[in-house]
Amino acid sequence: MSSRGALMLAMLATAMFVALVLLFGTMARRLLGIRFSRFRAVVAGLLALTIGGPLVNAIAGPSYERDPGVMLLLLVLATACAVLVAMIFLVLAEAFVPSGSMPRVMDWLPALRRRIARTSRYTRLSAIAVRHGLGPYLRGRGDAAPASTGGRQRLARSLRAALDEGGVTFVKLGQVLSTRQDLLAPEFVEELSGLQDRATPVPWEQIEGVLTAELGRPVGEVFAEFDHEPLAAASIAQVHVARLRTGEEVIVKVQRPGIRTTVERDLDIVTRLGRSLERSTRWGRSLGVAELTEGFAEALREELDFRIETANMASVVAAARVRTDASVLYPIPHERLSGERVLVMDRLPGRSLRRASSMIDESGWDRAELGKSLLHCVLRQIMFDGIFHADPHPGNVMVTEEGRIALLDFGSVGRLDGLTRDSLAQLLLGLNTGDASTVADALLAVVERPDDVDEQRLERALGQFMARHLSAGMTPSAQMFVDLFGIVSHHGLAVPPQLAAVARALGTLEGTLQVLDPRFDLVAEARSFGEETLAAQGTAGSLKETAKSELLAMMPMLRRLPRRLDRISDSLEQGRLSVNVRLFADERDRRFATGLVHQVLLTLLGITSGLIAVMLLGLRGGPQVIEGELSMYAVFGYCMLVIASVLVLRVLVTIFRTDRGPEQARRR
Repeated sequence: MSSRGALMLAMLATAMFVALVLLFGTMARRLLGIRFSRFRAVVAGLLALTIGGPLVNAIAGPSYERDPGVMLLLLVLATACAVLVAMIFLVLAEAFVPSGSMPRVMDWLPALRRRIARTSRYTRLSAIAVRHGLGPYLRGRGDAAPASTGGRQRLARSLRAALDEGGVTFVKLGQVLSTRQDLLAPEFVEELSGLQDRATPVPWEQIEGVLTAELGRPVGEVFAEFDHEPLAAASIAQVHVARLRTGEEVIVKVQRPGIRTTVERDLDIVTRLGRSLERSTRWGRSLGVAELTEGFAEALREELDFRIETANMASVVAAARVRTDASVLYPIPHERLSGERVLVMDRLPGRSLRRASSMIDESGWDRAELGKSLLHCVLRQIMFDGIFHADPHPGNVMVTEEGRIALLDFGSVGRLDGLTRDSLAQLLLGLNTGDASTVADALLAVVERPDDVDEQRLERALGQFMARHLSAGMTPSAQMFVDLFGIVSHHGLAVPPQLAAVARALGTLEGTLQVLDPRFDLVAEARSFGEETLAAQGTAGSLKETAKSELLAMMPMLRRLPRRLDRISDSLEQGRLSVNVRLFADERDRRFATGLVHQVLLTLLGITSGLIAVMLLGLRGGPQVIEGELSMYAVFGYCMLVIASVLVLRVLVTIFRTDRGPEQARRR
C-alpha cells in the first residue's frame, strides 16, 4: 500500500474513532435526559469506546463464524453495554463532582493561578490570625467568646490587631462588624470601632494614569488646575482638589491603582472563610457568618464602582429637592466627568467635623442646632426618602463656612422599601406611646422571624425594655439600642441587612453627634422628631390627602362590589353557592408534580424491568441462540437488565442534579 493510501486509511480510521466517541457520548446524554458539558460527554464516549471493543470481542466474538443474525444481536447487546458504561460514568461524575463545581477545561490554567495566589494569601492571613491567638476560632475549637469581660476584651484586641494587619478588606470588615450590636458583645463593638481607614498616598504619576484612562484624554485638557498633593488618602481612594476650565472648583476622588484586584482576592477568601466557619463552628452558625460575609462582599464591590456612588448622590439630592429640604447641603456630582474609578463633584467650602471645632467656636454657631439639623436630615432620609447615608462618621460630615451641615461620600447608602419604612414608623409610634404590642408587631414585620417564635414572651420582654428605658423620669441613652438588639437576638430573630444598615447609620451618627456636641441627646431628639412627624401626619390636611389616596385606590373594587354581592345573595337564596378550587393552578406546582410522577414511574419501571431480567436469567431451557452457551431467555434477560439500568441511572442523575446543582449554582 502506498504512503498516500496509508495516510488516507489512517485519517478515515481517526474520523471513525471521533465519530464513534461523539455518538456514544451523545447517546448517553440523550438517554439520561440531562445536559452535560461537552468535555464530560467526550470523556464518557471515549470510555464507552475503550470498554466497548473488549465487550464486543468477549460477547460477539465467538459467534462470528456461527450465525450472522446471532452475531448482530450480540453486537447490539455489547453496544448497549458500552453506552451503559458511558451513562454510569456521567452519573458517578455528577454524584461526586457536580456540574458547575469545577471550572471549564479552558479555565483550568487561570483557575490554577488564582488558586495559587489565594493559597499564598490565605497562608499569610492564617499566620496573622495564629500570631494574634485566633487560630482555635478558625479551626472550630473556640466555639464562643470568653465568659469574663477581661477575656472578651483581650480577644477583641487580638481581633482588631489581626484585621488591621490584614489590610483594606479586613479593616472594612471590622468597621462593618463594629456596627452589628445585635451580633457582637459590647467589648468587640467598642474595640472594632477604633479601626481607621488610612493609607499612604499614591504617587502622582500613578494617579495621573488612572485619570487619563477614565477621562479618555490628558488631565490638562479637562482641568485648568489640579493639585498633585491629595487632600486625603484612604485605602480605596484618595481625594484631590482641582479647578475645571469653566472656573468651578471641584473635588476629584480617584481610586487607587490595582486596589480592585487586591480586594477581589481578599473578598473571595472572606466569603469562603465565612461558609467554612458556618459549617464547622457553632458560633458561625449562630451569627449567620456566611450571609454576613456575602452581604459585606456585595457592599464593598459596590463601593469600588464610583458610578454607583454618583447615582446614589444624585438620588439623595433629588429626594432632598422633592422635600424642599435645604437644611443640609450635598455636593453635586459631575456625571459627565465621572466613571468607574473617578468621581468629580463640586467642592463645598468648609471643614470636616474632625477639624471644625475651632471654626464653630469662633463663629459662635449653636452646636445643638447643627446636631439637630444633621439628625433630622438622616431620619427624614430613613423614614421618608427610602435612601439614606449609611456611614455618617465625622470624616463624612462637613461644617461649611456659612454654618451649615454638609454630607459627603455616598459610597455606602442604605435603601428601604415602603413596607419597611411603614413598619419602622409603627415601631417609633409604639416606642413613643409605650405600647409593647405595637412594638412587637412592628418588629416582627421588619425582621426575619422563625416559625417557633414566642410572641407573648417577646411582647413581655419589650414591655420590660420600655419600662427600663422610656418610663417617666428615665433618661434614654444609647444603651437602649444595645438592649433592643439583645432582645432581638435572644428570641432568634434575624435582622435583615437593610435594617442592620439603619442601625449602623444611627450608631455611627451617635458618635458623630457626640463629636459635634458632647451634650447632644440623640434619643430625646429622635423622640421629638417622631412626635413632630406624627403631629404633621395627624393634621386635617394630611388625613384628608391620605383618605383621598386610599379611596382612589379602592374605587375599582368598590365599583364591582354591589354586583358581586348581588350574585352571592342570589346564589345563596337558590342554594347554588359553591366554591371552585383549582388544584395545581400554578405552573411551578404542575412542573413539580409532573417531575415527581415521572421519577416515581421511572423508578417503578426500573425495578420491574430488573425483576423481570433476574427471572429470565434464572430460567433454564428455552430456545437456544448458541447451543449450550446462550438461550433466548438469557438474551431477553440481558436486554431487560440494560433497560432497568438505564431507567435507574436516569432517576439517579435527576436526584443528584436536583439536590446538588442549585447549591453549586448559588456558590458560583
